Amino acid sequence: MQQDSTIPRKAVVLLSGGLDSTTVLAIAKAQGFEPYALSFRYGQRHSVELESAQRVAAALQVQEHVIADINLRAFGGSALTADIAVPKGRDTSEMESSIPVTYVPARNTIFLSFALGWAEVLEAQHIFLGVNALDYSGYPDCRPEFIAAFETMANLATKTGVEGHKLQIHAPLIQMSKADIIRKGLELGVDYSLTSSCYDPDEQGKPCGQCDSCLLRAKGFAEAGATDPLLAKFGMST
Repeated sequence: MQQDSTIPRKAVVLLSGGLDSTTVLAIAKAQGFEPYALSFRYGQRHSVELESAQRVAAALQVQEHVIADINLRAFGGSALTADIAVPKGRDTSEMESSIPVTYVPARNTIFLSFALGWAEVLEAQHIFLGVNALDYSGYPDCRPEFIAAFETMANLATKTGVEGHKLQIHAPLIQMSKADIIRKGLELGVDYSLTSSCYDPDEQGKPCGQCDSCLLRAKGFAEAGATDPLLAKFGMST
């Protein structure tokens, strides 16, 4: 049975509170989806991103926002979940040379698995996430091959999938540059001052300006010809 086109389509949207996931949430809403935002308290070194996720979820008026507790710090293995220094001041060639220590082992696989479980409960056939394969730090779970493989697995592993209600994973940013992502977000009215991208912010949420994520964000705003309102919020120059 096909879903009535007049009924809003439910979608689980992975929301970290960063620039990419916020843009994806705005895209899902613009496409007529009814968004259910999912964030994680996973043992990351700071809570700033969750505060950002809550602000974004409220501003974009999601149907529900769940923050799930999981403890990836129990395993460590990343600068985001263990006492490992966050790399600073790297150029693009360095970022592309190897998988950095800010990679959290299997994180997107774990997050998507939780999203899949919630989607089944909601009877939602759509999951959105903000992975990107161009302006990113070399993470293997941000590639199109991973998304396609997970979607195949999801439809084999769930009751809804085997009953013919196929789940679709949407990664609308995957082939976009950071500048294109920012342009799209601004077109949709995204307030990027609500977001947090930094791997090593201070307790007030002020970005360090030198980690890979900060540098890629700055590059994106510069190439988009736009000013980052988060920097202005903290009195920082571009």
